[in-house]
Amino acid sequence: MINNPIGVLALSKREIVRFLSVASQTIFPPLMASLLFMYIFGVAIGSRIDFSATGLSYLGFIVPGLMTMHLVSSAYENTTSSLFIARWHNHIQEVLLSPLSYFEMVLGLLAGGVARGVIVCLGVYGVSWLFTSLPVQHPFLLLFFIATISVIFSCAGMMGALWAEDFNMLSVWSVYVIVPLVLMGGVFHPMAMLPEVVRHVSRLNPMAYLVNGMRYSLTGISDIPVMACAGVALVLAVSFFFWTVHLFRAGYKLRT
Repeated sequence: MINNPIGVLALSKREIVRFLSVASQTIFPPLMASLLFMYIFGVAIGSRIDFSATGLSYLGFIVPGLMTMHLVSSAYENTTSSLFIARWHNHIQEVLLSPLSYFEMVLGLLAGGVARGVIVCLGVYGVSWLFTSLPVQHPFLLLFFIATISVIFSCAGMMGALWAEDFNMLSVWSVYVIVPLVLMGGVFHPMAMLPEVVRHVSRLNPMAYLVNGMRYSLTGISDIPVMACAGVALVLAVSFFFWTVHLFRAGYKLRT
C-alpha cells in the first residue's frame, strides 16, 4: 500500500527531527516526572505498603503503569501539536499537495508520535533501574503493546488536532478523557483494591487493558487475561489508524 516510500520517509524524518530538536520539552520532562513519581510513591511511600500479595513491590507494580502513562501522553501530544500547528499556519497544504496517498500521509505523521512515545517509554524503563531491577518477562509482548499503544494515541492525537478549532481545545480530550481513564486504568492500584462495583465498571475502561498488558509484559502479572489485553490493543490500533485515514480522505477540516 506504500507507493512512495521516499516521501513517507521524508515526512517521517521531518516529524522525528521536529520533536528531537526540542528534546528539553518533549523527552526530558516525562523522564523527570517519572523519576519523582518513582521516588515519592515507589520508594518513600511504597516501601511502607505491604504489596506482597501481588508478588511485586509497589515500585515494581507502578513502573509499567508509568511507562504506559507517558507513552500515551507523548504519542498523543506529538501528533496533536504537529498537525494542529500545520493546520493553524496552513502549511498542511504542502502535505496534501505532495505525491502521497492519504494512507502514506497518516503513516508519515504517525511516525513522529510513535518514535517519541517509544523513546519516552523506554527512557522511563531506564530510569526505573535507578531504584529497582525489573527484567522484562515477555519482550515480544512488550514490543507489541508499546507499538499498538503508540499507534492508538498518535492517531487519537491527529483526530484531536483535526477536531480542535483553537489552542484551548487541544487539551480538552487529554485533560478530561485520556488522563482520567489512564489513571483509573490501574497505573497506581490493582483492581483487587477497588470496591466490587467499581471493579466491574473498570473492566469497561480500555486503558485498563493497555496498562495491564504492559504490566504483564514486564512482570508476568496482570489483573486481566493478557490475550484480552492484546485483543483490545490490536482492535483499537487498527480501528484508530483507518479512521484517521478516512478523515484525511474526507478532508475533515483540512480543506477550506
